[in-house]
Amino acid sequence: MSVSERDYEAAVAVRRATLSIGRRLKAQRPAEGRPSLELSVLGHLHRRGPMTPGELAAAERVQPQTLTRTLTSLERGGLIARAAHPQDGRRAMLTLTEAGLDALRSDMAVRDDWLAAVMASRLTGTERELLRLAATLLERLADEPGPPPEHGRWPPTA
Repeated sequence: MSVSERDYEAAVAVRRATLSIGRRLKAQRPAEGRPSLELSVLGHLHRRGPMTPGELAAAERVQPQTLTRTLTSLERGGLIARAAHPQDGRRAMLTLTEAGLDALRSDMAVRDDWLAAVMASRLTGTERELLRLAATLLERLADEPGPPPEHGRWPPTA
């Protein structure tokens, strides 16, 4: 697949912007909030429903062993529950508990409140709608499966 210079420049702009807004949102997190990886796991379970530890690791793009401590902490805190997989009793299914959903909502509310206020005060209605649509597209890109394509500096080679 050929990537045009305009596509490449757009990709660079999107990467820069998402990293910047990510850093700003991280700064808005409550001081007593949960670690980022825990929140990300809770978010995956909220959006996608029950998942195996392996599926969560794939979604986080980490090795399953990397999640062991995080899953143990969430389970001990009553934020997730573990049950036998319905088709394979050797595997576990993890689900979000009500306490987990409350913790996720509480953490997200602080950042969502800040972002909503800034958007309302600095952007037009059309710009806010454009960002809502862009967010949907960015999530679709983030969920793209598989390893990253071959990469290199611009211009890409054939």
